[in-house]
Amino acid sequence: MDDNAERLKKPYTFLMLKLPGLIDPHVHVREPGQTHKEDWDTATQAALAGGVTTILAMPNTKPPIFDEATLELALSAAKAKARCDYGQYIGAGPDNPDVAASLAPKAAGLKMYLDSTFGELRLDDMTLWTPHFQKFPKSAPMVMHSESRTMAAAILFSAIYDHPIHIAHVSLKEEILLIKAAKEKGIKVTCEVCPHHLFLTSSLRPSPSGRGVGGEGRTEVRPRLATKEDVDSLWINLDAIDCFATDHAPHTLAEKDGENPPPGFPGLETLLPLLLTAVDDGRLTIDDVVQRLSTNPKRIFHLPDQPETWVEVDENAVYEIKAADQFTRCGWTPFEGWKVRGKVRKVVLRGKTAFEDGKVLAKPGSGRNVR
Repeated sequence: MDDNAERLKKPYTFLMLKLPGLIDPHVHVREPGQTHKEDWDTATQAALAGGVTTILAMPNTKPPIFDEATLELALSAAKAKARCDYGQYIGAGPDNPDVAASLAPKAAGLKMYLDSTFGELRLDDMTLWTPHFQKFPKSAPMVMHSESRTMAAAILFSAIYDHPIHIAHVSLKEEILLIKAAKEKGIKVTCEVCPHHLFLTSSLRPSPSGRGVGGEGRTEVRPRLATKEDVDSLWINLDAIDCFATDHAPHTLAEKDGENPPPGFPGLETLLPLLLTAVDDGRLTIDDVVQRLSTNPKRIFHLPDQPETWVEVDENAVYEIKAADQFTRCGWTPFEGWKVRGKVRKVVLRGKTAFEDGKVLAKPGSGRNVR
């Protein structure tokens, strides 16, 4: 990002950009079970600070969210703590296709982990996918953690069962080209891309200056960071990308710098400034951002309107991303020291100021369940 320093030294003109409330359909809240990393309170504070007024939470918590009891456990915590609107996915497991289908009206959608995961959400072979495709309502979102060949298999299942699917965190050239071809054939597939897969590559190395990503463990993420050719292909095929999503996956610095660093990056508070800097670079338009952070996710995930809700952004504010200024509990960011343009100044949710000038004003429990 140092190469962009001169470009960002433009004469400052105060210009307030008004955006709709943003939607992040891919957030790891870490509650229940790992609240030392994050919980519904800190995750939704981070969301509001980033201009996000709705988050959809992933089910691979401890315990994972896979039945009525665990779904209620997560939703009760969210009801007490969430400061923005929210939904909670239910996870697909080998033994819960009937239960998951019955809970569809209460869930943000069904999350299927087709690559490695653990416990009740492990789907070891494709015979375990079939009952979920057969039984989960076609009107409800079905999200795939699938990479490369498993992604191709998921698209085949979508075609066979005429069931819409959403592909999470696309990162590779081969993936985006296959999704684009599937769309052209009329297969009901949508997808998302994360900022770290748009702005970082596999050549990333620890920064000796202490700026940027930091130690080797801090580059660990799934899907892994890809090559420059893969990243370029995502930008070239932007028209095939329906949503931007953070895959906000907070871990503490001690964990990331330990002997067995867990994969994942925080992202709720860096999402919008990174994308607005890309707008300033001419790589995106404001309409591109609004379509992929509001219009499309609202349609794909069947989300209700948020009346009297908007985000005010100082479009020309230039600053460095600093973890010390963020609300996420994990205490670090892979974009430490990056110079960006565009700062959230105010968030209004249903007519009430939820965030303003660096302060979260929404109260715990003021967020609403989107279902």
